[in-house]
Amino acid sequence: MKRTTFYYFFMIIAVGLGIFFILRAGNQLAGPALQLSTQSTSQIAPHLAGPGDYSFYGSVESSLRDNANDPLSRLILQLFVVIAVSYLVGWIFTYFGQPAVVGEMMAGVLLGPSVFGLLAPAAYQFVFATSSLGALRLFSQIGVCLFMFTVGMEMDVTELRRKAHTAVVVSHASIIAPYFFGVLLALFLYGRLAQPGASFTGFALFMGISMSITAFPVLLRILQDRAIFKTSLGRTATACAAVGDVTAWSVLAVVVAIARATSISATVFSLVLVLVFVVLMLLVIKPNLTIWLGQQALERPNPSKAVLAVVFGVVLASALSTQLIGIRALFGAFLAGIVMPTAGGFRDKLVLRVENLSSVLLLPVFFAFTGLRTHIGLLGSAQDWIICLVIIGVATAGKLGGSAVAARLTGMKWRESLELGALMNTRGLMELIALNIGYDMGILSQRIFTMLVIMALVTTVMTGPLLTFFGKKPNMP
Repeated sequence: MKRTTFYYFFMIIAVGLGIFFILRAGNQLAGPALQLSTQSTSQIAPHLAGPGDYSFYGSVESSLRDNANDPLSRLILQLFVVIAVSYLVGWIFTYFGQPAVVGEMMAGVLLGPSVFGLLAPAAYQFVFATSSLGALRLFSQIGVCLFMFTVGMEMDVTELRRKAHTAVVVSHASIIAPYFFGVLLALFLYGRLAQPGASFTGFALFMGISMSITAFPVLLRILQDRAIFKTSLGRTATACAAVGDVTAWSVLAVVVAIARATSISATVFSLVLVLVFVVLMLLVIKPNLTIWLGQQALERPNPSKAVLAVVFGVVLASALSTQLIGIRALFGAFLAGIVMPTAGGFRDKLVLRVENLSSVLLLPVFFAFTGLRTHIGLLGSAQDWIICLVIIGVATAGKLGGSAVAARLTGMKWRESLELGALMNTRGLMELIALNIGYDMGILSQRIFTMLVIMALVTTVMTGPLLTFFGKKPNMP
């Protein structure tokens, strides 16, 4: 042992001294000649400063500043800030009986120019410099695609068949009524709040879809938190939200295809491509995917790396296909989730692995990126806030009212119908995804985008209190 220790230290000292003397000898050598043909003396001069031309502390400060401005350092700082603030605000919201995802949505707004940028503009510009947001945007889009993949896997076809009558009627009423009100509202808001250059058709269709979306994952979380997931109301709400989700995202895909097209023929061609892709996924990929993966591989407690590679290959190929068609990658990811096999609880195993990554890291990034686009300061007049309140009122009346009336017509009691309407009025993350699509396409201005984000937050937060309020009412025939 002593001999080994002696050899170890002898090796370290000998090599260290050797390197020291080599460096000392090398510093006496003449440096290479400067190439003055491509650079002027004034361009090279700043790089010729010797060690004595600046202080040690100045050197350290300059080095730290350069390292902090490195794109990777900036991205890591952004991720750290986003995750920390999202977790903290989410915990605060759960303490007051709200789903954590609502707090994470609010954290995105707090990190944007409305709060962080207002209270600490210098720090805000350093953390979220405009030139550094490209990587953050890509992270957010990846997070949305993974999230939509899990949403597709959580669709329970068996439950949909059991509640098909009520689910179809209520879910479609909860889309049709608010969609009509949204398109009608666009008549009065187009000239004031549409993005310059946007067509009325695109603006009206996006106003309609923003009013009619239900946040299926948030609704599930609310049902679980209130221990009503397994009740008749919970099963009905789950089925209605699932049907509504599929319908709303199908409508949104059509809206995006119409808004992006430059002519009627281009619109028809895009819709045909979408239809062909959906048929291919449902009639070719879905029935054969179980065979390709193998029944034994699906029943394993932990999917193998080969199986996961195939799964993510399907997700990426599907997302790329819809992106190339022109209806956004998230639609392809959503459809990839729908075609995943259910044998052996395979979907549950995938959701557990994908959801943890997307919900903890990537979705908060999406909320933060949405918050960076939300500028409450743009609503600077009483008229703007009145319009915002009108949007919230119209969205709630159309979604909650349409769902409740339709549920009552299918035979549900008024109390349960109103509770179901309150649940269907939950918008949450799904609304933010649709709004970001409209913003990226140059249809929604930042002012109307901000108003609709506020509407999404308010209608999601009010779900819990409305459930409590309607639940206390006596049964009505």
